[in-house]
Amino acid sequence: MQALRHYLLAVQFFTRLPITGRLAAWVGYSPAMLRASSAHFPGVGWLVAGVAVGVYALLHHALGGQGYAPLVAAVGSTIATVLVTGGFHEDGLADVADGLGGAYRRERALTIMKDSRIGAFGAMALVLSLAAKLALLAQLGHLGLAGALVALAGAHVLSRLWPLVVVRALPHVGDTATSKSKPLADQISGRALLAASLWCFPALALVWQAQGAFVLIASLLCSALGAAWMLWRFARRLQGFTGDCLGATQQVAEIAFYLGAAIALTP
Repeated sequence: MQALRHYLLAVQFFTRLPITGRLAAWVGYSPAMLRASSAHFPGVGWLVAGVAVGVYALLHHALGGQGYAPLVAAVGSTIATVLVTGGFHEDGLADVADGLGGAYRRERALTIMKDSRIGAFGAMALVLSLAAKLALLAQLGHLGLAGALVALAGAHVLSRLWPLVVVRALPHVGDTATSKSKPLADQISGRALLAASLWCFPALALVWQAQGAFVLIASLLCSALGAAWMLWRFARRLQGFTGDCLGATQQVAEIAFYLGAAIALTP
């Protein structure tokens, strides 16, 4: 039951799904509980993936799978995931792009990232990331519906593991008084990281079973490289991470997973 409470707290923290009233009171909250809930972040990805897969398959089937059907399905599934998550990760990506793109000095970059307004670099990052996501999901749909669906499942689950690696590897450098990610920054235990990894194994096994080892390796490798690049950037420019960095890492790793799958599935 304690594990279920931690999972529901992760769902409450990272989605707009209604966990209110008596259920919220039963789940409870404390910084220690939020820290423990980190083990279930990829499990939240299963919920988001379920929505994305359902919408993509429904629209693809309703439009006959021909012509622009994969693109429409990609747009619909992306809209659905943004509604479920509240654009939480996309907002982090925009803030990181503004901070790293708008300033060279570490202190100035961190100050910019605290500003809720979106600047030129943030707007470009959002447009380009959404364009890349839609194009890759449409391409996967053209290559085969099954490939697109398993890529959605794998990407949404695995991409939520990599931010925990960032937390494990780097110190927190955000505003500790206001940062929602501060309870996570104290330390991600090895046990929590292992539990989060276990959430990913069924998704990766699904990719392997449905599309083969080559697709799995290509997708996993691209996602890992995307996350590693973000980790390197944060270590070099910020000497640590903020909550926005975690959202940006998830977005880059998700898109990179689609890229690897598309490359591997292309004849």
